[in-house]
Amino acid sequence: MSKFKGKRILVVGFGVSGVSVARYMAKQGAKVIVTDQKQRTELLESINSCADLKLEFELGKHNPKTFTSVDVIVLSPGVPLKSQALDEAREKGIPIVSEIDLAVSAIKEPIIAITGTNGKTTTTTLIGELLKADDKKVFVGGNIGRPLLDYVMSGDKVDYVIAELSSFQLEITERLAPAVAVFTNMEPDHQDRYPDYDSYVTAKKRLLKSCNKNSFVVLNYDNPTVAQFSFENPGRLIWFTKKNPIDVQGGFAETFVGVYFQAEGKRLVVKMNGREDAYDLAKFKLLGEHNRENLMAAICTATAMGVQPRAIQTVIDQFRGIAHRMEFVRKKDGVYFINDSKGTNVMSVERALSSFPTNPIILIAGGKDKGADFTPLQALVEDHCKILILVGEAKEKINRALGDFAETYLVGTFEEAVLLSFQKSRTGDIILLSPGCASYDMFRNYEERGDYFKKLVNQL
Repeated sequence: MSKFKGKRILVVGFGVSGVSVARYMAKQGAKVIVTDQKQRTELLESINSCADLKLEFELGKHNPKTFTSVDVIVLSPGVPLKSQALDEAREKGIPIVSEIDLAVSAIKEPIIAITGTNGKTTTTTLIGELLKADDKKVFVGGNIGRPLLDYVMSGDKVDYVIAELSSFQLEITERLAPAVAVFTNMEPDHQDRYPDYDSYVTAKKRLLKSCNKNSFVVLNYDNPTVAQFSFENPGRLIWFTKKNPIDVQGGFAETFVGVYFQAEGKRLVVKMNGREDAYDLAKFKLLGEHNRENLMAAICTATAMGVQPRAIQTVIDQFRGIAHRMEFVRKKDGVYFINDSKGTNVMSVERALSSFPTNPIILIAGGKDKGADFTPLQALVEDHCKILILVGEAKEKINRALGDFAETYLVGTFEEAVLLSFQKSRTGDIILLSPGCASYDMFRNYEERGDYFKKLVNQL
């Protein structure tokens, strides 16, 4: 018998995660109440997807009385942890849990968890492809694609569950005990959610604290914040680095376990499990040094899980990247269009701009501000951008920070941004959508923004 049968469960937030929780709890025989500050008209897609369930809805605002009259509250990742309603529920001792906790309590397979500021989705996808190339069955989900509860409800059986986890998902997750924890990098982000950088890092480090002595912990040696995690690491440490361990000051080649560059970045060397394997990067298709970091993180994980070198080289040669992350869309009249809609913070834009050292760039940026400081982009914009086209709520703020460093246009619509970028372009230019902002001022998510960009580009 389910421990939730007959219980009153409050689902706070009715996006993708909330829908999955509602469906799971309904299957457990619980009485499910859904609350969201959005109006019914804004949630029709989610509501219609649960038309077969008996759900009670409280939409448009939260009712604190409901929060104190249920048995369990399940909080969606986008919902802030502090509110009057949640505080009153805590005072009454009502459990507040995450969808991740519900899922991992029911998952028996090894979980590979990936977090960080940038590169999570590419690294997660690469890990999935590496394991599949070695004939392993995998489920890939979490912050990418499907919620983990969808796997629990599917009845499928896999060898590994691979989960991309955001800081929001980790904030109240208590039960995760990953086989592998991967940290791609840490940079300032979500400054509209966290009071300072340390608070953001603390949320991410919950994944580190969930590890045990049997967990592999994959860390980026080149990222100062992540490198410090090694001092608190409870598991088996694996590094990835663009530096050769022999050349590092004080050298640590003898003790190094992990992946590093060799031969001027033309190949990767894996030193693990008492052996060394080298991989040729000649056919690796993803642009930018950051994607080489993502590849190293994925290979660390795959090697720790016993994936054979043959499978790893196959994926290196064949992997074409993911949608909305430095995605080639089209070449028209000698102009290249790149969709980096998933670039929702300053570091993402920095990495995108650095991926094209020779081509002039027309950068389309802007959207919903997350409290970011755009001034670190000044030198890159001056060196790489011939034109800056700004759109969305944050356009004035970005203009104040960057407008003096390139020819700049502020536009009113996304359509105008794309059309103007093409009108101003010349053969050899790159038109790059890398917003540096969230999408919620104009779109439901970065996927919708990227898909619309591709549609507009293909209509030119």
